[in-house]
Amino acid sequence: MRITLRQLEYFIALAERRHFGQAAAIVNISQPALSVQIKELEATLGGPLVERHARDVTLTPFGRLALDQARDIVAKVRMLEHSARWRDGLAGKLYIGMIPTVAPYLLPTALGELRARDLSLDVQVQEAKTERLLLAIQQGDLDAAVIALPAEVNGLVERPLFEDRFLLAGSQARLNALGQNQEELRPVSLDPDQLLLLEDGHCLTDQALEVCGRSNHQINMGASSLATLSRMVAAGFGLTLLPEIAAITESRAAPDMALSRFHGAEPSRTIGLVRRNIAGDDGWFTELGDILTRVGNELVQDARTAF
Repeated sequence: MRITLRQLEYFIALAERRHFGQAAAIVNISQPALSVQIKELEATLGGPLVERHARDVTLTPFGRLALDQARDIVAKVRMLEHSARWRDGLAGKLYIGMIPTVAPYLLPTALGELRARDLSLDVQVQEAKTERLLLAIQQGDLDAAVIALPAEVNGLVERPLFEDRFLLAGSQARLNALGQNQEELRPVSLDPDQLLLLEDGHCLTDQALEVCGRSNHQINMGASSLATLSRMVAAGFGLTLLPEIAAITESRAAPDMALSRFHGAEPSRTIGLVRRNIAGDDGWFTELGDILTRVGNELVQDARTAF
């Protein structure tokens, strides 16, 4: 009996979920069918991959070793499939990821441009935090991802797209309370008791803490999205750093929110596009990057004109 790629994918799903029912749902088969496939894989390999318990499963030492190799095999097969798809440039199906602090603002226009360029292009988008997107790229689940650079992961190609500066956001009363100091305002001078940020795990939170010279023990973190955060500060519950790319959209949704620019060199983040270094380009990565750069620059320029 030979090992099949599908069996390896089933095993990876089971190892990640640690539950036959949940893994079966992920790979779209029945739980009994998944169990049969795992048993066949174990029989072929000559040893148990998991310890079966009443409510979950645990990987055996052999299973942990096999999991690393299974992931590597599946990732390489997917890379081969992707290379074949990109022979004709940006065409066919595109799997792209975006971080939540970029996707709602960049996606609508970017998807429109991609659609206008080629009606046959099938774009599948995954919105997730940076860590999850980078893992998906490494495993071959995504062709590329839009994140804040640097990725700090070996084996990736990075392309900067545009600079996204931070604005100070809050109610007009909060900003007025800064008084004359507002003219000399810098992120490091913000009162940590007033600063609100996204929940831990968002790269934007890490960037904001860095530019403000703070630790996460000093700041109130908990909002799940920029939309929620904007409405909180608009209602007077503190101040936050809002990226330019989100400024116009969130200002329209929260009209009581006021925005102010920092004095001197404005803090910013670099939004970029990443892909695996061993994935072929053949022009698709460059073409996709050009479109995202154009759309992103238009968004931030609109914000710089408005605020």
